[in-house]
Amino acid sequence: MIKKNNKQNELDRYFKDKNFRKKTAKQERKKSLGVSLFIYGSVIAILFFVGYIIYLSQTLPPLTELENPKIEEATKIFSDNGELIDKFYLKNRTKVSIENVPPDLINALIATEDRKFYDHWGVDVQRIFQAFVKNIISFNLSKEGASTISQQLARNMYFQYLNSKEISISRKIREAMTAVQIEKTYTKQEILAYYLNTVYFGKGAYGIEAAAQTFFDKSANELTLVESATLIALLKSPSNYDPVDNPENSKKRRNLVLSGMLDAKYITKDVYEAAINEPVKVSLKTAEEQREFNEYSDFTEYVRQLLQQRAEKYGFDLYRDGLKVYTTLDTRFQNHAEDAVKEQLKSYQKSFNSFWNWKSHKDILTSNIDKYIKQTERYKKAANDTEKKKIYEEMKNNKDVIDSVKRLATTVQVGFVVMDVKTGYIRAMVGSNPNTRVKYGLNRVTQIKRQPGSSFKPFVYAVAVNDGYSPAYGISNDPLTVNIGGRNWTPKGGGTGGKITMREAIARSVNVVAVRTAMEIAPLDKVINLAHEMGIKSELPNVLSLALGAGEVTPLEITNAFGTFANEGIWVEPVAILRIEDRNGKVIEDISMVSNHKEVLSEGAAYIMSDMMTEVVENGTATSVRQFFHRPAAGKTGTSQNYTDAWFIGFTPQFVAGCWLGFDDARINFGGGYGQGGKAAAPIWGRFMKYLYSDEEFDFPVEYFLMPNDVEEVSICMETGLLANSSCPSFTDLILKKYMPRKCMMTHAYQYDSTSFSNDEPSKPD
Repeated sequence: MIKKNNKQNELDRYFKDKNFRKKTAKQERKKSLGVSLFIYGSVIAILFFVGYIIYLSQTLPPLTELENPKIEEATKIFSDNGELIDKFYLKNRTKVSIENVPPDLINALIATEDRKFYDHWGVDVQRIFQAFVKNIISFNLSKEGASTISQQLARNMYFQYLNSKEISISRKIREAMTAVQIEKTYTKQEILAYYLNTVYFGKGAYGIEAAAQTFFDKSANELTLVESATLIALLKSPSNYDPVDNPENSKKRRNLVLSGMLDAKYITKDVYEAAINEPVKVSLKTAEEQREFNEYSDFTEYVRQLLQQRAEKYGFDLYRDGLKVYTTLDTRFQNHAEDAVKEQLKSYQKSFNSFWNWKSHKDILTSNIDKYIKQTERYKKAANDTEKKKIYEEMKNNKDVIDSVKRLATTVQVGFVVMDVKTGYIRAMVGSNPNTRVKYGLNRVTQIKRQPGSSFKPFVYAVAVNDGYSPAYGISNDPLTVNIGGRNWTPKGGGTGGKITMREAIARSVNVVAVRTAMEIAPLDKVINLAHEMGIKSELPNVLSLALGAGEVTPLEITNAFGTFANEGIWVEPVAILRIEDRNGKVIEDISMVSNHKEVLSEGAAYIMSDMMTEVVENGTATSVRQFFHRPAAGKTGTSQNYTDAWFIGFTPQFVAGCWLGFDDARINFGGGYGQGGKAAAPIWGRFMKYLYSDEEFDFPVEYFLMPNDVEEVSICMETGLLANSSCPSFTDLILKKYMPRKCMMTHAYQYDSTSFSNDEPSKPD
């Protein structure tokens, strides 16, 4: 009754009081406006939110990316006998199937990271709400995480889309949306597999297989319960819970993981009690450390460079695409090569150390110290020139630095490579002293160019033989002086008078005869052309001293060229890579099906040269080979001026191998007869062949250099090169049938003088 009276009074007042009517109307308008604003605002907010969600959805990976995710994976390098010898990566990652992951590890992951994994559809709403409340209470929005395994996978797989380093609501929404897509696209098992192959465990290891190899030096399927818990503990913070750097933190977190497994009933109380009392044990073996001292690293670095050249052609990423690269290297060959080199260097380094005196070479030491300091990270990272000068002065007077430079500069280095003569397959490669090998160091097989010394002489004699001259052809050994550009040059080594055959000249490495051969019957332009045809790619100077090895070559190219002699005159391109496959096994390139070869020397000429070079091993400058190896073999020694470089390139009917010994600084030299190719390099070759051919894993038949039909053995007049008569100073030797000469008609009163002088050292113009 009272309410009715109030309404009646307000109504009476409304009609009688003009001001009251205005006031009431104004209030009604405000109320109406407020409602309208609320409605409009709500609509705008909804539209904005919908637009924001649409915007975020545009930044997510398309469904095709989800169906074909591109996970970064290391490229694996395999030997020809099936061993994994190296990996190339920016992130150390090796893919593994879920079947090869132990159940304990999967259970540890689920118990720690996402206990409702098998029940939710990508997002755990209850967990999100609980985490939100805890974060509000602690005034820290990032303290408590609520990401499911699917959300973490979204972040790990698509960081380039999700900007995972950003901590914001936008990132969380993106993760949730992508997680839902992932759940719709993959099975739970596939999600676990993708997650375990992408997550980071520290020490450069991405994925469970890489982590198992890094921390425990074993495959993922061999992990124990405690090891599995230790790795899952790393997921929260790889640096804080690193079992190597922070073992106490690691153990506490590991035991927390084990406690979670107990709560989730994945393990029993007894198992839990035993596990938490185990000490933290690791067997750290990072991939970086493996590469640094890997006996295959010289070869695999060469392979890496070859792959990089192919990357643009095929559009692959060498470090991310998980390629499988099958190479020609055989680890058994490589092990024998390493053993042969180490055995020789064991005593050889001592011989050099007893000879070399730094007091007589202060200028070399000073320049090496200068180079060393300027290559250090400390010097390069100095803030300014003043700081650099201070560091420089400090280091150049530091005894430890000086001793280190001396040791590095006088370390005998080696380049040794083995190839199959028929296929060109590189079977072994030692590109550095095995005792001082470093990652990405200089490869002395492929990256140095040095004078080959007398090991170049076979190319000179090959031209003569290919043009019809017999090894029995006599060349004057009289002293020789040649005027070159107004300057006299007198090659040393020989010059004792008389004539000697080309066969003996190459066996004893007589320099004067090699030069005369180039002057008289083997023009240098032909020599250069033949050397290039046989595989030497380096530029060669058209000067007489080239006959003594004055040009510079790499050990790989001259070894490849010698393989042509063993391969009946057919040059074969060196091969290091057989096949490249993508991560799914699809062949990108099959090089084993392509043989790049050509005939550059007649079969007969190649045989005659091989036969001539057997004399080097049997009776010449490489007889040291016979201390170790006794099957048919041929080759040539070489020693550059002042005993700076020692060489031996040799071959059997099956394999060719080349060896160089020297120093990275060419001003440092052996300085004595022990530095000759026959004493320094040939023993490595002999040891290697001994180890290889006596290896019970192989069954190489005894093969000989077989005389082809276009070669005949005849008696040759040394004086004329014609078929000898009864008065001719002659030798029975080989000749190409197509160049069979007529019979010598001269009557000789010549006595052959077999006196000759052996010296591998090439002589340059004075």
